[in-house]
Amino acid sequence: MRLLTKTTLYFLLAMIPLLVVGGYFLYKQYSTQINERADKELVYEEVQWIQYLEAATANGSNFLLQSPDLLIHPAQEEPTPYPTITNTNGLKARSNEEIPYRQLAHIVDINGVPYQIVIRKSQEQKLALVSNITYIMLLVFGGLFIATLLFNWMISNRLWRPFRASLQKVRNLELQKMEAVRFEETNTKEFNELNGALNTMVQKIQHDYLNMKEFTENAAHEMQTPLAIAQSKLELLLQDSQLNDTQVGSIAQATEALSRLSKLNQSLLLLAKIENNQFVATETINLTNVTQKYLRLFDEIIKDKQLQVHIQAEEDFTARLHPFLADSLVSNLLGNAIKYNEEGGKINIQVSRSSFCISNTSQQPALDAQHLFQRFQTPNKGTTHSTGLGLAIVKRIVDTSQLKITYQYAESMHRFCISQA
Repeated sequence: MRLLTKTTLYFLLAMIPLLVVGGYFLYKQYSTQINERADKELVYEEVQWIQYLEAATANGSNFLLQSPDLLIHPAQEEPTPYPTITNTNGLKARSNEEIPYRQLAHIVDINGVPYQIVIRKSQEQKLALVSNITYIMLLVFGGLFIATLLFNWMISNRLWRPFRASLQKVRNLELQKMEAVRFEETNTKEFNELNGALNTMVQKIQHDYLNMKEFTENAAHEMQTPLAIAQSKLELLLQDSQLNDTQVGSIAQATEALSRLSKLNQSLLLLAKIENNQFVATETINLTNVTQKYLRLFDEIIKDKQLQVHIQAEEDFTARLHPFLADSLVSNLLGNAIKYNEEGGKINIQVSRSSFCISNTSQQPALDAQHLFQRFQTPNKGTTHSTGLGLAIVKRIVDTSQLKITYQYAESMHRFCISQA
């Protein structure tokens, strides 16, 4: 759940009880005020009737009055000191509809005679007024509630904007482009602390990465000369006629291991140079021409494995690449299509203006597309001829050349396609 949604929910949980309690309190206060006002009117009216009765019965006559809202008659009970005011129900005069009343009942002494005085006031208008005011209050509270939610969402959305900007930068971080990453200062102290920590972290990661890259490049470069010397010495040793078969076999294995180590070293050195942007794209390369060149270079191997090569070139696929990287890109893809193909298999090369695809048959199942382009992820773990860096080099080349590469496996064919990013 998003933080903004969670804060809004918590705000709702706090606001709803407050609004309910506040609304109930206002309703009770308003109802009480209306009742007090109605009670004062009843008492005032009673006083008026008492004054009238005292004058009307001064000659000793009795007084009797009965109507839907007023009842005055002599009573048998003793006078009470204070009137009793209660809520009651009664029938409406014309419609016989039951409606609420506010009723005053009091037995008073009028010229020595106890009189029962009952005065009732209809509460129908009061209820209608309360209903209207309640409706207005609900509208006002509802509007305030929605407006508060809306403003809270807008304010929170604006306040969290620097955080989302920093998060987006973290998501798009790339080791090779960390130098240009900078988390800006904001007007919020907490976000400034976060961005300061992120800047420190990025600088440390970049520093460590540059050190590691420099070490890898230097180590790969420095290893080339000893490897070449060791290989040449072993080749000279192989020419010694006094060696027996066991010794020749051991030296041949050492030579092969050194050769593989040399290729691995060269691949690491190439990756380091690509990541250092040492190959500047100076011209537009036609990959079809590069492919033709490497088909001629691999011709003997293709014939040896009896592979059938089909080229379908509708249009030229061009890209801005350094010539060396274009050679490395095509040679790796084409070399893999040959190396991992089966005897008598097929290689299909499809070229259009928007894509350059190489597909090949193979006895291997579908490859893991998620880890395929990672370093040292060889398609066949059992082979001793792969450095596990060929596709990593291909991926790095397309990433630095505004290209993209995809892999598919369908109808027993492994298919790699390069297109514009």
